[in-house]
Parts: sequence; structure tokens; C-alpha cells
Amino acid sequence: MTALEERWRRVLDGMSEAERHASRPAGSVRLVAVSKFHPASDIAELCRLGQRDFGENYVQEARAKQQELADLDIRWHAIGAVQSNKAKDVAGRFFLLHTLASEPLARGLVRRLPEGAVQDVLIEVNIGEEPQKAGVMPPDMPAFMEALLKGGLVSEGGPGLRLRGLMCLPPRCGEGEEARPWFVRLRELRDSLARQSGLALPELSMGMSGDYRQAIEEGATIIRVGTEIFGPRPVRP
Repeated sequence: MTALEERWRRVLDGMSEAERHASRPAGSVRLVAVSKFHPASDIAELCRLGQRDFGENYVQEARAKQQELADLDIRWHAIGAVQSNKAKDVAGRFFLLHTLASEPLARGLVRRLPEGAVQDVLIEVNIGEEPQKAGVMPPDMPAFMEALLKGGLVSEGGPGLRLRGLMCLPPRCGEGEEARPWFVRLRELRDSLARQSGLALPELSMGMSGDYRQAIEEGATIIRVGTEIFGPRPVRP
């Protein structure tokens, strides 16, 4: 067993333990392996072991890896900020975009989607209302969702953008129990928005290497884990 496989299996075990602790069904949480700056060969190794979901922060890097690994059955996740002028490189090319946070990006994605195609998206929420971070502020979420719905930019079914839920990077991201209150806040915000909008919003993307267990216990359906799987992140080329 390689060190990479050992780390990956350790994370899977941690996920299973957290699911049991929270009395959640086994396999109810999706693991996105964050492969930013790591070589395509590492992705290929994990894919052969059964890992299907991989997250990339930078569109250009992701597109290069998609081309190199085109023969593998991979679900690619765009987890970094996407400028509206990059919509053409994202629309229809990723299983899930985690970082929708503006109407211009939503419009750009809709324009660039192939006819009849569906792009699943999550709204990135600036859950700690930190000025230096991206995402929609929680008090602005009802108005933002209303604008997306009234503008015909998202829907529950049919072609176009399909809004699946929310994503966050909390102020105490990766710090175990310090992050738990922020995960609770995102879950409560999702529940409130689902009631107001009538949308299901089933997905909560939250939790990383240092706090994914707490995120699972508080309702995460997707966790994004990089260092605990791939080891220390290489310097960006």
C-alpha cells in the first residue's frame, strides 16, 4: 500500500466513524479529494482505487488535468473562485461548481452551457461575513436567491443551472471544534432558504482536512479534503 492510499483510506475511515457518531447512514457523505497542485498521476492512482470526485481551485489547472485524464471516470468539482469571464471554461465541464456568488457569473454560465445541458451549482456563502473572503453574505442570501430565480438563472429541473445547496469556508476553517458553530449556521441558513424558496437544496459542502468530522456531524453532504489525502501541498508552479 502506498502512502497516498494509506492516507486516503484513513480519511474514509474517519468519515465512516463520523457518520456512525452522528447516526447518519453509511456512505451519506461525498468525499471530494482536493488535488490542487498535485500531479495527475496521484489522481489516477486514487481513481483506480475507487475515488471518483476530485476538486480543483484553478480552472486552467483543472482543464489540463481533465484532458490528461480524459480516459478515467472522474467527477470534477470546481471549488475555487471563478471570474465571470471564465464561465466558458466551466459551464458543462464540471460535475459541480461550488462557488456561485454573483449574478454575472450565473448569466455567463447559462449563456455558455451547451443547449439542453444542466450545470449543478452551489452558492458560496461568506458565513463569517469576512470582508476579505468571497461569497454571498448570509443577510443577502434571500435576495440573491430571489434574483436568480426571478431571472430564470436557476431551476430545480430542466436545462440550465440547477441549484443544489450551499458551500462555505468558515473563519475557523480546518480547526476542528472551532469550526462547528459555523457549520451549524450554514445548515440552519440552508433550512431557512429551502423553506422560503420551496427548493430542496439537499447539498451542504463544508468541512476540510482539519474539521471534516465536525462538518459531517453537523450535516455536511460533501467534504473537501486535500492535505490529509495528498500530503503537504506543493508550491504552485
